[in-house]
Amino acid sequence: MKSSISILGSTGSIGTQTLDIVRHLNLSVCALAANANVKLLENQIREFKPQLVAVFNLNAAKSLKQSVADLPVKVVQGMDGLCEVASVSSADVVVNSVVGMVGLKPTLAAIQANKDVALANKETLVAGGALVMKAAKENSVKILPVDSEHSAVFQCLQGCPEKKALKRLILTASGGPFFGWKREQLQTVTPEQALKHPNWNMGAKITIDSATMMNKGLEIMEARWLFDVPPSQIDVVVHRESVVHSMIEYQDHSVIAQMGVPDMRIPIQYALTWPERVPSPVKQLSLTDYKTLTFYEPDDETFECLRVCKEAISRGGLAPAAANGANEVAVQLFLNGKIRFTEIGSLVRRAMENQPDDLLTSVDDILKADAAAREYVLRLAGGL
Repeated sequence: MKSSISILGSTGSIGTQTLDIVRHLNLSVCALAANANVKLLENQIREFKPQLVAVFNLNAAKSLKQSVADLPVKVVQGMDGLCEVASVSSADVVVNSVVGMVGLKPTLAAIQANKDVALANKETLVAGGALVMKAAKENSVKILPVDSEHSAVFQCLQGCPEKKALKRLILTASGGPFFGWKREQLQTVTPEQALKHPNWNMGAKITIDSATMMNKGLEIMEARWLFDVPPSQIDVVVHRESVVHSMIEYQDHSVIAQMGVPDMRIPIQYALTWPERVPSPVKQLSLTDYKTLTFYEPDDETFECLRVCKEAISRGGLAPAAANGANEVAVQLFLNGKIRFTEIGSLVRRAMENQPDDLLTSVDDILKADAAAREYVLRLAGGL
């Protein structure tokens, strides 16, 4: 079990739930990082007494320095600050739960500092999977999945006797708030409707990604790198109850599933205690409470983002980075009322197709593709 934790994104949904597990397991927090919610971050500093804190927003960092001037804590800022928190020497493991491409450089910083990474930041592997996994292997670093689906696969794989025994991964999807809807019905969806997830309590960006099924597309790309499995061996099934978190199928067609109540503290705790299992604060699963579990084929004609992601990971190179960057901008445009819900997928597709088939050789390549896709989406949206 890990004993000293550094948490990036400590004020977000995953970060606050990680701190619940820290309390439950009586772990030590050596560093925290957040974007701009300095009020909550100050409360966390006073409770957990980290030696180092980073604030990505520069103005918010100045405010926090004043608020915690009475405490023996170093406050740093910006991307350099996030990387410092990610590589702090006293950490046994770094939990990366920031949202978006901002998580890539801190993940690489943690790896270069020989820190195991409990990864909840999808974009790290979506955009830079080849580089990240190569660096992790070279530095003998473990990437421990925190997403419920990838944690489920990881848990199921603990009983896998050898790589060749594995036939496919089956990721489950809730289907989001618009399961069963057709494209014409989605034309008038509002941000308020899209933010009402049926099962999970998540941040705004991830909740919109769930509604468009972009989230599941990103998870396919992430799983490809986490488990070194070709995209052709990764399937998705819609499971409305979010009790089966994912499955693996062996060559003999036996299927192993990981189940539990929809509570992110289960995968968070497993990432921090692996390979051990310890008592959890999460409610015990009672299948008789559910009575029926349902499974459906995903509709990637209506939910275009899922299909675009499959095409992006099949293309490889910088296509996933372009799709991811385009989506981040498109989601924000939708939340700001600038585009329709259905235009998110269209913009992501056009940006992904606009990305040349260039090789991915460095972080700079990823950042350039990401920036180009964002600019392309903004330019297209301006003409809508």
